Amino acid sequence: MLRPASKYGIAGAVTALLALTGCGSGDDPADTPTTATTTQAAKDKGPVCVGEAPAGGVHVLRGGGFRLPGGGVRYAAATADGTTRTATLRDGATYEDGQKQQTVKAGQKITVGGHAYTVSQICSYRVVLEPQDAKDKATLAAAPKSLASQGGEADNGLCFTTAPEVLAAASKGFPAKGETQSVLDNGGVWKFPTGLSITVSYIDTDTRTAALGANCAAVQVADYKDVQVGDTVEFAGVQFKISELTDDAVRMTRTSG
Repeated sequence: MLRPASKYGIAGAVTALLALTGCGSGDDPADTPTTATTTQAAKDKGPVCVGEAPAGGVHVLRGGGFRLPGGGVRYAAATADGTTRTATLRDGATYEDGQKQQTVKAGQKITVGGHAYTVSQICSYRVVLEPQDAKDKATLAAAPKSLASQGGEADNGLCFTTAPEVLAAASKGFPAKGETQSVLDNGGVWKFPTGLSITVSYIDTDTRTAALGANCAAVQVADYKDVQVGDTVEFAGVQFKISELTDDAVRMTRTSG
């Protein structure tokens, strides 16, 4: 979806029309040079990641939610100053008014729904939480009986899990490492047997940015707004780098195994 032209472009068109009808300033538009301008989107200052991601950690993707034992959490906002990075986490896997939120840093201990976690890693594209209770770790690592999507909340075991079997099944639906996938704008949906679906919300040809979203088990699990070429995104434990933005598609290259 292309964003509307700027007010400056509209004003220029009106000025030209007035000149043609004899109501302008009298200057010949042909004698007035015009310069095309492009607005540059703000670049994340980095670092890309702070902290280390442990095996079996819960990956909460930027802009998305994750259902956890006893509750849920969303990665609501990211902040970086060139030296360190923080994240704003909001209670609940889905957005509701009145939910509490907190700004966290790597290594911090937090509680979600009465359950304890360590914020092990904060990246521009994800936050990794490590459950502190052995029962919570076991619950999140348990694979469902079937790896086939049933739709809606029945897919919780496929969408909100650290189970290696589930992550491996999801990984097979992506291109191999080093290969590129295109996701079309204007209604293009990339669907997976495990219930995940990925879409492009918009492509802005002026700022050369785009938005990628993902849904699973009726929850928005990722919402990457204003991504640019070179940015990293993640879906179902697999990382990609945005390699190209065309007028009608986002192309991303798989960078993880």
